[in-house]
Amino acid sequence: MTMLGTPSVPARPQGEQTGPIRFTGGHHFVLSPDADWAALLAQATAPMSVILQVTKRCDFDCNFCSETMQMRDPSLADLEAAAANLAGVQRVFLSGGEPLLRRDLLDVFDDFIIGLPTNATRGVNVAPKLAGKIAFANIGFDGPREIFQRVRGDYDKVMGGVNAFREAGIPISFSAVALRSVLHGLPYLLQIADVLDVGKLKLILPLRKGNALDLPESEFITVDEAAEHFARLIELRTTHAWTPAVRMTPWTAETEGHMLVIEPNGVVRAWPVYDQPDLWLPLGNVFTEPITEIWKRYPYQENHVRKYLGASIMTCARTDR
Repeated sequence: MTMLGTPSVPARPQGEQTGPIRFTGGHHFVLSPDADWAALLAQATAPMSVILQVTKRCDFDCNFCSETMQMRDPSLADLEAAAANLAGVQRVFLSGGEPLLRRDLLDVFDDFIIGLPTNATRGVNVAPKLAGKIAFANIGFDGPREIFQRVRGDYDKVMGGVNAFREAGIPISFSAVALRSVLHGLPYLLQIADVLDVGKLKLILPLRKGNALDLPESEFITVDEAAEHFARLIELRTTHAWTPAVRMTPWTAETEGHMLVIEPNGVVRAWPVYDQPDLWLPLGNVFTEPITEIWKRYPYQENHVRKYLGASIMTCARTDR
């Protein structure tokens, strides 16, 4: 596996997948109609998706960010060890912090569907080098200019990065945190996503960690409120024939611990686990042991599979133009 330089890597044939699970143009997994998720879970030996933090550094300071604790970046040797030990995982998010702050991250693991969560501030410089190497970029994008600049940062710089990813032929998704003060902007955000041919708009509720500990209590909406706003957004989507897939993740018992996050030191943690410090449950270290062994001691396997198949969250599929 090469992590330095920019050798030619052919694009992955995302449309030629076989088996009970496929990865869609809406940038999420779906189960074949004749498949059974419970049987799939019983046979699983590794997670469907993991988040690998290649840095904790970031050039933004979002008011809802949960990842504020700093840590040394993993070395390229560390990442090579992680790649070997992640065999069996279908999708790896190369995440942060802001992953594009790593100037050596110009090539990626060839054996996975790679998602790149990013704020796109370095997109103008980096996007052309990532063409054909990632399946999609998941860009943090919270709404129209006023909302975006209030909760995240430089709207125009990020929009320049968004356009750079599009010009490089890299599919994009948007993710946004559903604070109460931004709910009025969600229809405009979905319209922006439609205009830019975004595959998916992912909405998540904030968690009380990191910067979000300083958010006023009024910014946290209930699951019932989230469902109401989601339903209204989907109604507008139908009315205006907007195309992106829309997903909203509430924090409930059904989604507890569904994510597996690998910190820069290799520690694999289930997240969010509500009775744990910082909402983290440590499970092992992927620099020194295979994910298949860590999976065996993971107590939220069912929540993981159900969430990534859209069974425990609010979903609306992408509509072809």
